[in-house]
Amino acid sequence: MADNKTSQPAALTPALRPLSPHLQIYRWQLTSVMSILHRASGIALSAGGVLLVWWLVAAASVPEAYNAVQNFLGSWLGVLLLLGWSAALFYHLCNGIRHLVWDTGHALDLRSTYVGGWAVVGASTVLTAIAWVAGIWHWVG
Repeated sequence: MADNKTSQPAALTPALRPLSPHLQIYRWQLTSVMSILHRASGIALSAGGVLLVWWLVAAASVPEAYNAVQNFLGSWLGVLLLLGWSAALFYHLCNGIRHLVWDTGHALDLRSTYVGGWAVVGASTVLTAIAWVAGIWHWVG
């Protein structure tokens, strides 16, 4: 009986055949990245909603529970979560407005989608920075 390895042409051996040729030529696009981030920011907002409910329940509860939540939110991890939550909020808001503009049939050409995409990135960054500067200003002052 003949060996299968010797009867198979060398060009078809698994080591020489690419498994996913589309991965070699695909380039990430701004619109696809923003679409993925829009979904991820929605998930982050849902998780942040749980954090908000925890804070509200603790505020309506005994002072020890509220202090525990405040201590957590004041820790480096809590501040990082709040920063991420606020960034997700402003990104989701700005990108949602962009989608509303698209729903009216405007800004659907390639150039406008890129201009709008970078505007969303810039606006959400600026809004997040303004919110944090205002929050720190209020806390310090």
